[in-house]
Amino acid sequence: MNGAIAAPPESPALPLARQTVYLPFRFGYRTLAEPVRTMQVLQLPFTRIRGEHAEEILTAAPDEDCLIRSMPVEAPLPRVSRFRGRLRFVPRQYQRHFIDLTTGWDAYQGRFTAKTRASMRRKVRKLAEASGGAVDWRQYDTPEGIQEFHQLAREVSARTYQERLLDAGLPGGKAFVEQLVERAREGRVRGYLLFLQGQPIAYLYCPIDDGILRYAFLGYLQEHADLSPGTVLQWLVLEALFHEERFALFDFSPGEGAHKSLFGKDSRYCADVYLLRPSWRNRALVYSYLAVTDLSRLASDVLSRLQLKGRAKRRARAAAAG
Repeated sequence: MNGAIAAPPESPALPLARQTVYLPFRFGYRTLAEPVRTMQVLQLPFTRIRGEHAEEILTAAPDEDCLIRSMPVEAPLPRVSRFRGRLRFVPRQYQRHFIDLTTGWDAYQGRFTAKTRASMRRKVRKLAEASGGAVDWRQYDTPEGIQEFHQLAREVSARTYQERLLDAGLPGGKAFVEQLVERAREGRVRGYLLFLQGQPIAYLYCPIDDGILRYAFLGYLQEHADLSPGTVLQWLVLEALFHEERFALFDFSPGEGAHKSLFGKDSRYCADVYLLRPSWRNRALVYSYLAVTDLSRLASDVLSRLQLKGRAKRRARAAAAG
């Protein structure tokens, strides 16, 4: 379902920033290469991006490669095409799920089936029973608190297969911690932890910009999967945010997945749009990326037809855990 978002007035100057952009070449779970480019990137949340920005960014940066992340589009775009003399490259297109936090908790719950609501209550009750009668979850948003959150969340993240296998865990570098502390000073970050018998078992990290909380990292310990810790933490956080009545949206970030589609009842179809100068270097980058992506997809399809894909995933997870 597509949600309606009122776009606030635009400032006259197009907000751009020259950034280092990585384009990972992935084959299954493996990253084969990660070419780096420096380009101008549009600095707007997806709720404020309009189709005209594709032309405006080229006017503002006529001699540079450009990128618009999560540009809402009406229909799927060709992966490669020409646009105003540029090579328009669209490596990713997806439903970007979000929640309108202004509608009220009761209205939001009403968008779930009775069966799903009952299932959520059972999951919360089951975890509460395992915790001694009450679910122990905590919010972190001060400079001191966010450092404690990071330390404990890293303990969880380091033990997840997402980090070991996909390198998709909560970052642990000094620069990231400094960014967290700065955001906390400005009131632009939330960290959430779920505990079981005093030990953290799940975390959720959300940066905040323009009144929008963004789902950036969520992880949980696989040995407690029977307690649905990620689902329970997400549900309790959303209930608290609705009652807080401070934020406009909860944005589930680019990409799709069962968790995002379950909770993110509204969505916009979006595309990451690269507007590249048609140089041989850029052409080689684009067509090499497409070749690797297509080969990876073909291999995945073959494994699925042979009913081997699940086994391959289990082996990869076991190797990462070992």
